[in-house]
Amino acid sequence: MAVVLATLLSHYRRHPGQLVMLLLGLWVASALWSGVQAINASARDSYARAEALFSTGLDRLERRDGEALTREDYLALRLAGLPVSPLLEGTLAAPDGTRLTVIGIDPLTLPGDSEFATAGSHSTSHPGELTGFLSPPWQTRLAPDLLVAFGLARADAEGATPRLADGRPLPPLTLALSLPPDTLVMDIAAAAALLESGARITRLVAAPGALGEAPPGLALTRADVLVSPGQLTESFHLNLTALALLALVVGLFIVQAALGLALEQRLGMLRTLRALGVSGRALVAALALELVLLGLIGALAGIAGGVWLARALLPDVAATLGSLYGAGVGAELRLPWHYWVGGVAVTLGGLLLAGSGVLWRAARLSVLGLGQAQAWRSGFRRQLALMAAAGAVAALVGLALAAWLWRLTPGEGLVAGFGLVGALLLACALWLPPLLGAALAGLTHLARRRPLAQWALADLQLQLPRLSLAMMALLVALSANLGVSSMVGGFRLTFLEWLDQRLVADLYLRPPAEQFAAIDAWLAERPEVAERLATRRSESRLLAIEPGNEASRPARERDLPVGLYAITPGETLTPSWPLVATQDGREAAWGAFRDGAAFVNEQLAVAEGIAPGDRLRLEAPGGETRLEVAAIYPDYGNPRGEVLLAVPHLAERFGAPPGSLGIVLGDGADGAALAEALAGEFGLGRDSVQDQREVKRIATGIFERTFTITRALNALTLGVAALALLASLLAQAAERRRRLAPLWALGVPRAELARVQLAQLGGAALTTGLMAIPLGIAIAWGLVAVINVAAFGWRLPLHLFPGEILLTLATAVGVALAAAALPVLRLWRTPPRDLLAEEAA
Repeated sequence: MAVVLATLLSHYRRHPGQLVMLLLGLWVASALWSGVQAINASARDSYARAEALFSTGLDRLERRDGEALTREDYLALRLAGLPVSPLLEGTLAAPDGTRLTVIGIDPLTLPGDSEFATAGSHSTSHPGELTGFLSPPWQTRLAPDLLVAFGLARADAEGATPRLADGRPLPPLTLALSLPPDTLVMDIAAAAALLESGARITRLVAAPGALGEAPPGLALTRADVLVSPGQLTESFHLNLTALALLALVVGLFIVQAALGLALEQRLGMLRTLRALGVSGRALVAALALELVLLGLIGALAGIAGGVWLARALLPDVAATLGSLYGAGVGAELRLPWHYWVGGVAVTLGGLLLAGSGVLWRAARLSVLGLGQAQAWRSGFRRQLALMAAAGAVAALVGLALAAWLWRLTPGEGLVAGFGLVGALLLACALWLPPLLGAALAGLTHLARRRPLAQWALADLQLQLPRLSLAMMALLVALSANLGVSSMVGGFRLTFLEWLDQRLVADLYLRPPAEQFAAIDAWLAERPEVAERLATRRSESRLLAIEPGNEASRPARERDLPVGLYAITPGETLTPSWPLVATQDGREAAWGAFRDGAAFVNEQLAVAEGIAPGDRLRLEAPGGETRLEVAAIYPDYGNPRGEVLLAVPHLAERFGAPPGSLGIVLGDGADGAALAEALAGEFGLGRDSVQDQREVKRIATGIFERTFTITRALNALTLGVAALALLASLLAQAAERRRRLAPLWALGVPRAELARVQLAQLGGAALTTGLMAIPLGIAIAWGLVAVINVAAFGWRLPLHLFPGEILLTLATAVGVALAAAALPVLRLWRTPPRDLLAEEAA
């Protein structure tokens, strides 16, 4: 076996380019897959650590009037026998500008057995740790990945007292591996001194279910209302995984093309080994062992490249998750052991899958057939028939998934949606080589009176076994690129239009709760203020959904947390506020809304099957209350179900505290002067009033950064497809020159031969691009109508961009011509005598 393996590997010493192509394909495929998995693993580790922040594991108490809680409130509740614990939160800046979340706790009253509650996992065995946490100079607990913000090494961290951006020192540091990124935990007294909060505390927390009802004047938020970051971001990571899997598949096309070429060129060697007594089974085993050895090298290099890629993309991913979901993700990769094993296993599994077809063809050929290229190509023709049949099976699977998704409740079937898109891609990729073969055969028949064209078409048929995989990779990359670009472009148009509809006020202000009434009254007297658009927020539980017009439907009992949001239905806001569905028209819906009816966002309507006219039974401070649904509205980006009410009704029924104020200015009014007057009159900070343009700029920036990684992976996938095409052409360049020599000898100029080669590949790529267009449109539809609805609960309109379609065609032809340019240049520079010499060889 060692001799056979050494003989097989000697081929790459004579053809190093093929070895480079094979390892490059493995490296790229493994790097893209491993990089995304590293990002996902690091993000999920951050979510797990964020769970330790007990924000989703404990009940919360806050004041109904929106004012801050104080130590006196806490002491009064403790004296009344309620098991509550104080919590203080704030933000500070590290020397490098990192925003730090400071959390002050009282570990003696904090419920639960988290590391925060015990102030260290080793507190029982080392009682001094709790003493050091509670008494001056106190302790600052932080995760190791935050040390870089203070310019500290891990070895020097314990006991260090670094300074903040304003020069103030922190209490001595203690490392806690379970803490989330950018978070400092310390005793509440130390936090109060750093944050200069005085007697104010942020909230009171209690163990889940420890409080039967909220004390007077306080609002109780149950733990199950607070959705964990991992739940919110699951669909985001599933999208990343799907893109990485697509890149892995495209990379494996390169590998399979390289394997097929290497085996075809070793047909004589394989025949000789069989004639010398090597059994077919032993020969296939040696080929498989060769794959494993090369796969290990490629997988390890790919994992190293994937870690580098993850480090490059992680800041954008962290910014995206923080902006969309408020989920903190550290900038330092924290990779579990199974990540490394999984990366090698996936790469090796994909390699064996990619090489299985080649091994099967080699195992089935006879000893004499192994040395005959025609027998090998006949095997490929049989493989084309199998590919067509497999494509039909994939299409049937896609139709079955589509029929199943049609019967599902909207908002379900995320994995099935990805399966549908994958089946479409697989079916079209498998059908591409048979369709190209049939098209070439038909065109060859039509070109009987044009000998050079007939030769070019027949020659392209001869190249098809080697070009088919590269064209399949190009088809998958182009269609996925077109589908994702259409989805992102449509989302961008819809999002910007939605921003224009929602942000109708000129200025936005979030005043302190105790100053809200005074500021509102002051604004009412200002002549430059045309309208004030107040908002409020609260929480509740959806207890039941009662049918409206269809009395035959029974009421559906529910117990779901929902958000409550209130707006002012003024003359400026209502004309532009978008509505997806109404019961009796837009005007009637707004009239009912002003009278106390509710709107629900599309997420809640899709998830629970709510229609205009239904009635919702909600939990309220005074008992239960019923609301009629007058309309459904789009709420892009909101991961939660939400019920919308007019401000007076939310304040009356649910006791919601004051929120923000939108200020609509009259014609010619000076917004900057009004903001200055507000700040001077009420002592507001310079950032308390935001201009509408600034809000749009921030929101648009968040959106653009959200899809940075999507665009990056799309570009990388397209680059991999171009690499597959280039590698296939370079690998067969020498043989191509030998086939062109007789044409030159017959009088065809080299310039004409070069144009023939470019036309051959350009035509094949154009055909591939034309097939990618309907497939890309189908993928875009699957993304916006199936996957987006299942993942986020709302549907985007399908936008098609003619410019993107033309760019797809231009990219297909451009990639093919660029890949053909180097072989054509070599042909142009090859002296005629060398062409004849190659033919003679």
